[in-house]
Amino acid sequence: MSADRASSGLQGVDPRPGVPKPDPILVLDGVQRSFGGLQAVNVAHLEFPRRAITALIGPNGAGKTTLFNLLTGFDHADGGAWRFDGAPLHGKRAHEVARSGMVRTFQLTKALSRLTLLDNMLLAAPGQRGEHLGGALLGRWRSQEAANREEAEALLARFGLAPLQDQFAGTLSGGQRKLLEMARSLMAHPRLLMLDEPMAGVNPALRESLLEHIEGIRQEGATVIFIEHDMDVVMGSSDWVVVMSEGRVIAEGPPAAVGPNPAVID
Repeated sequence: MSADRASSGLQGVDPRPGVPKPDPILVLDGVQRSFGGLQAVNVAHLEFPRRAITALIGPNGAGKTTLFNLLTGFDHADGGAWRFDGAPLHGKRAHEVARSGMVRTFQLTKALSRLTLLDNMLLAAPGQRGEHLGGALLGRWRSQEAANREEAEALLARFGLAPLQDQFAGTLSGGQRKLLEMARSLMAHPRLLMLDEPMAGVNPALRESLLEHIEGIRQEGATVIFIEHDMDVVMGSSDWVVVMSEGRVIAEGPPAAVGPNPAVID
């Protein structure tokens, strides 16, 4: 399904919580997480459409980042299950989730500050033969290493970071770190990219660049889910919007349908 068809196909979907999608890539059932007496996440059923850009919105404390953490193996759910492209992922560790093709970024970027930008990129390349004894001893990693370096340099150029590739990541500005983290995530060849507040703390010019990159990622065939508080960004760039409050999904639908929803306004 093309990106345009993914977007147009959602227009006929009934805008209500838990509605089935024509071609979901990620399906959640009964996902719950509590911290003491606080139920941070309680999602009965939720589907994310393939090759679409979905915005996950809600007030601070709504459970958005906690849900990301659960789905990507950085936290453990108290109950429920989820399937990525038909395969169960609940109970998987973070690196196993990433290897499956579901990759995330963080609100507070996780660049390795004492490594260069290029080394940060190379660390994200999957299936490196040099990490195994046999491949390292037999030299089977050399051609792969050259290909990974070429891909990393191309991605850094795409995100405008090529002139900085030999600098330490710790020297970057906050916005540049956002670009590096997004570029690094693409080194893992994700089928689903989950972005936690990619626009937070970013100046307007860089924000436009990030939005273009997000659309470009979708056009290349990946699915994108992002957490965002800027409603102009949400309404202008997403195909579908999911609204959380107090751990629950209270509304979902196309941006035009979610905006005037009384539950969202309240």
